[in-house]
Amino acid sequence: MKVALVHELLIMKGGAENVLRILADIFPDAPIYTLLYDGKKLGDWFPAHRVRTTKLSPISYLLSPRLRFNHHLYLNTFPRAVESWDFSDYDLVISSSSAFTHGIITNGKPKHLSYVHSPARYLWDQTHAVQKRTHPLIRRYLSKTFHNLRIWDSEAASRPDMLLAASNEVQRRIELYWDQDSEVLYPPIDDFYFNDLPPPSGEWLGVGEVVQKQVTRQHSEYFLIVSTLARYKHIDIAIEACNKLGLHLNIIGDGPDRKRLEQLAGPTIHFYGYRQGDELRDLYADAQAVIFPGYEDFGLVPLEANACGTPVIAYRAGGALETQVEGATAAFFDQQNAASLAETLQSFDHKKYSSVKCRKNAETFRRSHFEQQLHTKITQLMAS
Repeated sequence: MKVALVHELLIMKGGAENVLRILADIFPDAPIYTLLYDGKKLGDWFPAHRVRTTKLSPISYLLSPRLRFNHHLYLNTFPRAVESWDFSDYDLVISSSSAFTHGIITNGKPKHLSYVHSPARYLWDQTHAVQKRTHPLIRRYLSKTFHNLRIWDSEAASRPDMLLAASNEVQRRIELYWDQDSEVLYPPIDDFYFNDLPPPSGEWLGVGEVVQKQVTRQHSEYFLIVSTLARYKHIDIAIEACNKLGLHLNIIGDGPDRKRLEQLAGPTIHFYGYRQGDELRDLYADAQAVIFPGYEDFGLVPLEANACGTPVIAYRAGGALETQVEGATAAFFDQQNAASLAETLQSFDHKKYSSVKCRKNAETFRRSHFEQQLHTKITQLMAS
């Protein structure tokens, strides 16, 4: 069976790109179609020989990298670009969609399965917030552009042969904005996070089929954020709360909002940039808790933290409500502001949370579960 993979933008690493990486592992011979590809940032996950791009504008390759990979410059061209790809030589196309790739055209040959991370939030539930942050002249342009894109977006949503939603929250948006049915298939956590972690003292026992023993891990003083540094992630809430309380906060990740966030940070806030592998896993495992202040479609970070035996402090909304158990794997704050988070941080006691319970919760989202369910969905689709 010839398979192709499609993903909007390969310009930074995030949860959606991690799902695509797993799809690329499952289908190692499948080419990856994308609108923008930054090989310097994504080449280790998606080597250039597998990637198929499209020329979005005649001058795009003359621009500096900062402008070339600024997808806002190409919004009007994205629908036409995804519709231009020819998939007639394939049996199955799997699109990984956060905005436009659910709108590819296959005309029934091949079958099209679209894994939807969310309908584009800047077109629907966050459109007013996005426009509010722009210059009035740009705001007028965006208003018209977003209106046209919303019409295309909702009409194109009927093109896939099967829609899979990344969470119940995403399924709700698909029904609300697109008037389409979908099935939920949660994204997986990389098995790497379940590898045994040697504690600073004492014996570590992983969660699995063997008999378990509760182990007290000596956590460090810091709280942790692992995130793309973008405004909609609301990292500033955590910085303000930790500044106020004098708490140590380590921030892992990079992105367009980093400079502003660094200006907000006090002496107890530290930025580490992008980290991966054993270093990231150890940072997860040694933190008192991982702070998750955004309203996310799903959110792999809380589950990665759980897999490392670490609880989460999350905003009470979105995907965290589907993956976390209050009082067992997470504490929640009710208002998306620094005062509400600070109140939860003040009362938080990591000693009340069991590493074993956290890891057992994360087990439900292992990659093997995802692969089994995906295979079942593909079999159903190809037989229809």
